[in-house]
Amino acid sequence: MINEQNELQETGIRSLPEQPAALKWVAKIISYIFHPVFVPVMVVWFLLYTHPYVFAGFSPVQKMRTMMMAAVSFTFFPLVTVLLLKGLKFIDTIYLHTQRDRVIPFMACMIWYFWIWYVWNNFGKTRDEMDMPREAVQFAFATFISTIIGLMVNIKIKVSLHAISAGIVLTLFILMALGQQLNFGVWLAIIFLLTGLICTARFIVSDHTAQEVYGGLAVGAIAMLIAIWVG
Repeated sequence: MINEQNELQETGIRSLPEQPAALKWVAKIISYIFHPVFVPVMVVWFLLYTHPYVFAGFSPVQKMRTMMMAAVSFTFFPLVTVLLLKGLKFIDTIYLHTQRDRVIPFMACMIWYFWIWYVWNNFGKTRDEMDMPREAVQFAFATFISTIIGLMVNIKIKVSLHAISAGIVLTLFILMALGQQLNFGVWLAIIFLLTGLICTARFIVSDHTAQEVYGGLAVGAIAMLIAIWVG
């Protein structure tokens, strides 16, 4: 649509009507806590310190180093990239409200995520270290693939980045539950609940349409499935 300054502005039909201020405040908190730059680090933390055997055999120092690598690649570099782009006026806001604002961050994250996948995938081959667990490598690969698919989908719709990350995690946990001899019932219930909360929060405090949120979940799920199939 054309705004009052005669500029072309993206618009969409909100999937939910205006909500009470208290509910919007809760939705914002959920959106910040489960922001796409934080979710991968949470998953790596779970694999490192909660899952009983994914990182079995890793020393505390090796686990800490892995955690730091994840924090740098999944959180620090993407945040610094967005802040630099805002400072150089390549994007209008750090919240990436438009499809145009998301193009360069997608491409930058593609580099950071490819780097962490490449390092982890070759960890035991290039140094005298234990191989990185397959689940961690596949998860890193899925985040990389999601930026490629997300960038392409972004041409058509402003796909929800929160939903993409939620879709990756949900699919990962479902596949681990199906493929591992563990009781994943509680964790699956938690992940399904969090996925619902994240998507609902985006409906409440953003201008995302149902197509953009559910499309994000699909992008995340497809990326994780491709990573499992290829890896």
